[in-house]
Amino acid sequence: MSTPFPFTAVVGQDDLRLALLLNAVSPAVGGVLVRGEKGTAKSTAVRALSALMPEVDVVAGCRFSCAPAAPDPACPDGPHEVGAGVGRPARMVELPVGASEDRLVGALDIERALAEGVKAFEPGLLADAHRGILYVDEVNLLHDHLVDLLLDAAAMGASYVEREGVSVRHAARFLLVGTMNPEEGELRPQLLDRFGLTVEVAASREPDQRVEVVRRRLAYDDDPDGFATRWADEETAVRARIVAARKLLPSVVLGDGALRQIAATCAAFEVDGMRADIVMARTATTLAAWAGRTEVLPEDVRQAALLALPHRRRRNPFDAPGLDEDKLDETLEEFGSGENSDGSGGSGSSDGSDDSGDEDPDPDGPDGGGGQPPQEGPDDGGAESSGEVPAQGEPSENGQAPSPGAGEQAPVRAAEPFRTKVLSVPGLGEGAAGRRSRARTEHGRTTGARRPQGALTKLHLAATVQAAAPHQRARGRSGPGLVVRRDDLRQATREGREGNLVLFVVDASGSMAARQRMSAVKGAVLSLLLDAYQRRDKVGLVTFRGSTGEVALPPTSSVDAAAVRLESLPTGGRTPLAAGLLRAHDVLRVERLRDPARRALVVLVTDGRATGGPEPVALAGRAARLFAADGVASVVVDCESGPVRLGLAGQLAGELGGTAVTLDELRADSIAGLVRDVQGDNRRAA
Repeated sequence: MSTPFPFTAVVGQDDLRLALLLNAVSPAVGGVLVRGEKGTAKSTAVRALSALMPEVDVVAGCRFSCAPAAPDPACPDGPHEVGAGVGRPARMVELPVGASEDRLVGALDIERALAEGVKAFEPGLLADAHRGILYVDEVNLLHDHLVDLLLDAAAMGASYVEREGVSVRHAARFLLVGTMNPEEGELRPQLLDRFGLTVEVAASREPDQRVEVVRRRLAYDDDPDGFATRWADEETAVRARIVAARKLLPSVVLGDGALRQIAATCAAFEVDGMRADIVMARTATTLAAWAGRTEVLPEDVRQAALLALPHRRRRNPFDAPGLDEDKLDETLEEFGSGENSDGSGGSGSSDGSDDSGDEDPDPDGPDGGGGQPPQEGPDDGGAESSGEVPAQGEPSENGQAPSPGAGEQAPVRAAEPFRTKVLSVPGLGEGAAGRRSRARTEHGRTTGARRPQGALTKLHLAATVQAAAPHQRARGRSGPGLVVRRDDLRQATREGREGNLVLFVVDASGSMAARQRMSAVKGAVLSLLLDAYQRRDKVGLVTFRGSTGEVALPPTSSVDAAAVRLESLPTGGRTPLAAGLLRAHDVLRVERLRDPARRALVVLVTDGRATGGPEPVALAGRAARLFAADGVASVVVDCESGPVRLGLAGQLAGELGGTAVTLDELRADSIAGLVRDVQGDNRRAA
């Protein structure tokens, strides 16, 4: 086993280290989600935490890590007698993004269960992580069915495996730690709320600190054991401090004053439910114990808010988590002046002063932390609001140079998004689980049975019995039990929903450049992006104007990245419709090689006009027929307006083999009918 990088040797990242240490002291805090760019020591710090966790006592031989002082009465390896156990290090179990359901919750030997009536159960990762750490790297890429299982286990503290009359239940209480890069997509709100704390990490811009990071990493790579030995004293000191804080934690007093500040803060930031209040209370008491105090102070409440609220505040799907610290300080100051009659509660200093809200409790090192680092990204001072336009020939915000003579206009803000009607790919796919198009999946309603290909995962009981019944006499059946052979087993086929690649091809030419019109177009695309976010799709963005089509955003799971590119999209110039379609066709060709199971839906947003070059309309028609020949599902969002309409978008939809809809028809509350399957006569329908 390789020597992990020492936790105390991690440079900077005070908030990250503090959040992890608080969970080590009190797993009831609820885990931590680490958000940040790649290469910021997220995984390194999490893996290093396991070495600091105190040992756990377990029942000897129990595969489910039962505590010897209070063994689980329903343990599949039980019952256990109360008594002395054996100590072992706390485990850190990693859940791979591509893990199967059986690997997570465990697997039953269905053949033995049917033939012998025994519960032959092989524990999964949830059992291994009980009383330890469950670490999910790239947690935002985790499949929905695994997310559902994690939610159930985190909520109930137990894992249930139900298979056609066979039931197994075991305890599964663990510290959930996840890391993610927001550029690759956001996390489902239900799972996001299950993480007690969240921290944002970013690489330091200080040269001295970056030099120290490189120096320590090179030293560790050259001699991991020697490097760990040099940090052994610091590791031992932190481990002892964790043990001391655990012992002190039951003695910490959370007074009414601090509770009032917690409740007022959660109300001020409009968080949903009561989980935020509970997590803040637990975090504040743990902060006091970590500092060696038995009283919760205002700085504990403030730090708890910075760690527990950013991912819970009510926000739009594409808004980055964060907290307005000025608003936080105002709330704490307003509700921190009222002391209890006996002066307890930690809502002010011992002399009754009420100026604690003006202090800055932000010490360096793992004892403190500054909460959220400054949020980067587009703000009110961007080109969208200032009206500034990149100079001719200079790169725009997305790094692409506008075409010469394009007559570029300033980007306009998108209109208010709305709920759209469902656009789906026809037929039956087999892509990644999602919520858009019909697909054969491991989850969903049962539609039939087949012989298993590989390991049996979903038994179709009726089909299995039907296959075994004719052979009972030949197999010498004499008792009540059914004689089942492996050849009799049948796998259930199920139908659910898949996520698709939604490729937006947006006309950004001069014919679309009227500010009010382009605002409506951006609002429609933003609405479709919101729909794609909720349905767990990958998205891509191709734009065309001037003389070329450009890939503004390659296919990605980060729908919010597409929203940012859309906001900064400039317009102007000719309408190279054929070039845009050809560029989109190339994107789909490459993506089909990378992920052949994921079906594509092309959403072309245009008024149908084509200008520039010889025979632009004919060229656009030939490019569109390439999509029809490949069987790509498509929909054309007709942006033509005015009293006189040429109907070019409808003609283009016919060339694509898809459907044309107007902006008004795209709304879910529109009275106009919209065919849900955008290519009803698709030849690939199963």
